[in-house]
Amino acid sequence: MGDAALRLTTLAEELLGTPLPVRIRAWDGSESGPPGAPVLVIRHRRALRRLLWRPGELGLARAWVAGEIDVEGDLYHVLDLLSGLIWVRGDGAEDSGNPLLDPRLRAAARGLLKIGGALPPPPPPPEEVRRRAGPLHTRRRDKKAISHHYDVGNNFYELVLGPSMVYSCAYWQDGGTLEEAQRDKLDLICRKLALKEGDRLLDVGCGWGSMAVHAAREYGVQVTGVTLSREQAAYARKRIAEEGLTDRIEIRVQDYRDVRDGPYDAISSIGMAEHVGQVRYHEYADQLFSLLKPGGRLLNHQIARRPERDESAYHVDEFIDRYVFPDGELAPLGRTVSTLEEAGFEVRDVESIREHYALTLRRWVTNLEANWRQAVRHSSPGRARVWRLYMAASAVSFERNRIGVNQILAVKTPESGESGLPLRARDWH
Repeated sequence: MGDAALRLTTLAEELLGTPLPVRIRAWDGSESGPPGAPVLVIRHRRALRRLLWRPGELGLARAWVAGEIDVEGDLYHVLDLLSGLIWVRGDGAEDSGNPLLDPRLRAAARGLLKIGGALPPPPPPPEEVRRRAGPLHTRRRDKKAISHHYDVGNNFYELVLGPSMVYSCAYWQDGGTLEEAQRDKLDLICRKLALKEGDRLLDVGCGWGSMAVHAAREYGVQVTGVTLSREQAAYARKRIAEEGLTDRIEIRVQDYRDVRDGPYDAISSIGMAEHVGQVRYHEYADQLFSLLKPGGRLLNHQIARRPERDESAYHVDEFIDRYVFPDGELAPLGRTVSTLEEAGFEVRDVESIREHYALTLRRWVTNLEANWRQAVRHSSPGRARVWRLYMAASAVSFERNRIGVNQILAVKTPESGESGLPLRARDWH
């Protein structure tokens, strides 16, 4: 048996300045680390070359997607143990200046060279986005980004999301199923929007049509849903036809910036604003405001990050940007509220449902793991591994309050000041 695991453990602990909380099993069969701890399996020395060329999160992500590293034990626990070391302390060294001037990092690089070999950098896995330089959030670039994420295949998403086909945070009660929690979320949004027979609803980023179907079927509204994903649109139209709701719902492959047929009585935007981007968020808020009639309501359901003391230091997570949501950006809750107010909205209610998203993600991971072979067949081994890591890591982030999710109810209040909300607004619960 070799000694690669011991050498890697020693190297990691010297670099991090703390005992490694996981056990390492290397490609040569060797093991090292605390007995009984979860095991980080390094299947191929190629993973070390990835770390050598791209230290930190991106190198690890590429090795994971390629199947060169894996975890035995509780994936959530391993991610929680390692996140404070790799994603904060490991990357943080680069923020202090030129990493080549840090003697610890130079020693670590020499160690990786000795163990992993000095061959050229392995090519990124095929699931990684290849992008050209250029301005963010143009219509063309946004369409490609949405296609990368959502045009994975409807069969794949059916396995992960379940029958509801809702790809956003559910709203849980004790003992409920995922489908019940997603139905309750959609109904909560309908009640917050005070939908009634004959209203016109615009569903921005309509996904596979779940919100549109629920609102039309249960509340009798006329719905226009817009998405940039052709696969989503095709799925939603088929579903609407099967429900007998084609006279009440129109699904368009259309950018929200190109919607011109307002005014609408209400707008729902569920898990869509994360794709808008910082440079376009004022445009997003202004556009939705212009599409509402006076007194109309907006329900903005959006993931938020914790604010930075220096907001210029914020950078998009490399793994998420390269493999999951290209060009996606998270904003702090306060900034989102301020932008909506600057557009003219009166923000009337903010509800944080952070813990609900952690529960939702854990159910999606369970679905993926239970249907692993089918998921791989409908996508690729790398794509399935991307989704497992992204959803599990996101669940831990919600649980640890690193990110949150909020429903913001805003009104296009007319000059009369009559918002149309009851004195005790939260009677929708």
